[in-house]
Amino acid sequence: MMKKLIRLEEVNLTLNEDEKLLKQKILKILNIKESELIDFEIVKKAVDSRDKSKILFVYSLNIDTNDNEKIIVSKSSIFQKNLKKHKIRLIEPFIYTIKKVDTKKVKHRPVIVWSWPSWLLCATILAEAWLKPIVLERWAEVKQRVIDVYNLFTKREFKKESNVQFWEWWAGTFSDWKLYTLVNDPRSKYIFSEFVKSGAPEEIMYSARPHIGTDRLRWVVRNMRKKIISLWWEVRFDTLVTDIELENGKIKNVVLQNWEKIETDDLIIAIWHSARDTYEMLYNRWMEIKQKPFAVWVRIEHKREMINKSQYGESCTHIKLWAASYKLVSHDPEERSVYSFCMCPGWHVVLAASEPWMLTVNGMSEYAQNSINSNSALLVNVNPSDFWSDHPLAWVEFQRKWEKATFEAGWWNFNAPAQLVWDFLKNIPSKKMWSINTTYKPELTFTSLNNCLPDFVINALRKALPELDKKIKWFANPDAILIWIEARTSSVIRMFRDTNCESNLKWVYPTWEWAWYAWWITSSAIDWLVVWEKIIEKYI
Repeated sequence: MMKKLIRLEEVNLTLNEDEKLLKQKILKILNIKESELIDFEIVKKAVDSRDKSKILFVYSLNIDTNDNEKIIVSKSSIFQKNLKKHKIRLIEPFIYTIKKVDTKKVKHRPVIVWSWPSWLLCATILAEAWLKPIVLERWAEVKQRVIDVYNLFTKREFKKESNVQFWEWWAGTFSDWKLYTLVNDPRSKYIFSEFVKSGAPEEIMYSARPHIGTDRLRWVVRNMRKKIISLWWEVRFDTLVTDIELENGKIKNVVLQNWEKIETDDLIIAIWHSARDTYEMLYNRWMEIKQKPFAVWVRIEHKREMINKSQYGESCTHIKLWAASYKLVSHDPEERSVYSFCMCPGWHVVLAASEPWMLTVNGMSEYAQNSINSNSALLVNVNPSDFWSDHPLAWVEFQRKWEKATFEAGWWNFNAPAQLVWDFLKNIPSKKMWSINTTYKPELTFTSLNNCLPDFVINALRKALPELDKKIKWFANPDAILIWIEARTSSVIRMFRDTNCESNLKWVYPTWEWAWYAWWITSSAIDWLVVWEKIIEKYI
C-alpha cells in the first residue's frame, strides 16, 4: 500500500508573493518544522478575482512529511485552527494500473474507426496489456491538414475531407484544447501526465483552467503518434470506413473505401460529431441511435483587454495573470436560457465548415492566448418540438438547414455573417466594424441575423444580452460582434451502450461525447480508458 499524503486546500498567495513562499505557509499551517517536510506538489492552482483590490492565487497541495498520519491527528491549537479552513485530510495517491491480456484469446486486432485524441493516450495501456489495435484515420496527418486549413482561411479553398473538423485530432488542432472538466475521476491525472510526456506544458497538471493551445498541440500529436507506432500500433491515414459487416449480430469486418476488409472482434467507434455520413452508415446497419438535446449558438467577440479589466480590475495588466475567462447564464421563464460556452480568452474565431455550401464557426487559440480579442459561444437550447421529425438523424438536417442559410448570408464564399450587438438589439442590419476588429478569416459579411437563425434563438439572445451586461460590464458593448452560426456544440445523437460499453451490435463500442457518454476532452479521455478497460477484461 502506498503512503498516504496530506492534502491542503485554500492556500493563498497574492500577486506579489512568490511561489517559494508556499513552503513556509505549509510549515505554518501544519505547525511542523522544516526538517519534518519531505516534499510537496501543487495539485491545483486557480485565480480568485472576486475582490478586484486583492486578487489571489489559490492552491491545493499534496504534502509528504516524516509522519503524515501523526500530523493529521495533531491536537495543537494552531493545527486545529487550520484543520477546517484548509480542509486538511489524508489522501491515497492514485496509480493507474494496467492488466495483461491472454494473447491466446485474441484472434483479431481491435480496430478504432477514425480517432479522437484519447486513442493516443491509450497507447501505453494497450502496449502493456499486449493488445495492438489498428487505427483508421479518414484523412491526412496533421501536418498536411494544417496546410489545407490555412488555404481555406486565406484562399477559400475548401476540402471536404481536410478541414477544421476532419481529421487527425479533429478540431483540436484548430482549437484551444481546454482540458477543464467537472468530472472527478483520478484517471485524469494519468491522462494529463501522458500529454506532458509528449510535450504539453507541465502546468496542465495543476492549472484550474488547463489548456495546451493549438500551436503546441500539433507537436504533442506528432510525438504521441510516433510513440504509439513504436509500440506496435498501426495507424492508417487517408482511410475511409464506408461500411461494417456483421455475423450473428456481432462485428465481423470493417469495410474500407477501396473494398478492403479488416476482420476484427472489437470495433471502437470514436468519430467526431461532424461525421454525418458515418452516422447514416451505422444507422443503416441497425445500430441503436436516438436523438438527444443540443444547442445552437453565435460567437460574441470582445476586445481581450476589456474582458481582462472586467474580471481583474486595475490588476488586469499584471504579468502573472493570464487572459481572463468568464461563465455566464441568463435565465428567463418566458424565453429559453442563454449561457456562455467554450469561452475563448485571447482567441480567434475560425471557419469550421465540414460540408460544401455550408458554414459553421468555432474558436481557436494558441498557448499564449494573446490574441487582440476574446470570444465565447452564446448557446440557446434546441427542443424536440423545434423540428418536424422524430427520426434519429433529423437533427442533422436541422443543422444543415441553418448552416446553408449562414453560407448564403455570407455571400457564398465562406465569409461569416455578422452583426454588431447594438444593431442586433435595435433590429437593424450592420454595415461595418467599429472599434473591435474581428479575428475571423477570411472575412465577415455584415448583415442581420434575422434570416440566419431560428426565431427562438434571436428572441432569447435579445432578452439575454442586457442581462449578461449586468454581470460583466460592457458585455453588451454596442461594438461587440456577433458571428454565426455555430451548430456543432455537441453530437445530435446518442448511441445505446450497455454496462460492458457495447452497443446493441455485439463487440462494437461507441465512446466519448459523440455517443453522449462524456463531455468534451478530459471526460472523453476518461471514457476511452473505461472502454479499453472493458475490452482488456474480455481477454484476461
